[in-house]
Amino acid sequence: MKMSRVTSPKVKEPAPGTWSNCRVYGNQFFVAGMTAGDGAGGVLGDGSVYSQAKETFTKIKHLVDAAGGTMNDVVRLDIYVTDIKQREEVWRARREFFTGDFPVSTLVEVRALATPKLVVEVNATGFLGGSAGS
Repeated sequence: MKMSRVTSPKVKEPAPGTWSNCRVYGNQFFVAGMTAGDGAGGVLGDGSVYSQAKETFTKIKHLVDAAGGTMNDVVRLDIYVTDIKQREEVWRARREFFTGDFPVSTLVEVRALATPKLVVEVNATGFLGGSAGS
């Protein structure tokens, strides 16, 4: 079995030689830390924590879809925020993308992300076809 790289035309690819946005091995997938960054130094959406979280989960969904899965195939989320007091806004956005049993999840506050405008970053792992709804 070989690992494969998954791309989506809806998610900007990183510069060559840096990282992959999504890799699959067997039926397991790994999505790199996604943000609301637009790839040109700006931020998608209105810049709020809720909007950034929604844009971030949207990117994850595009990659999971491209891998052949659904958001309910996500088993684990690691969520990084720059202000823990805003966690409810992240959870509000997360509820728009998952149903039933939610993924196991870690949410931690970090001092900074890749650029000062970014306030939420999320990576995801899961198993294609793993959810009852797949």
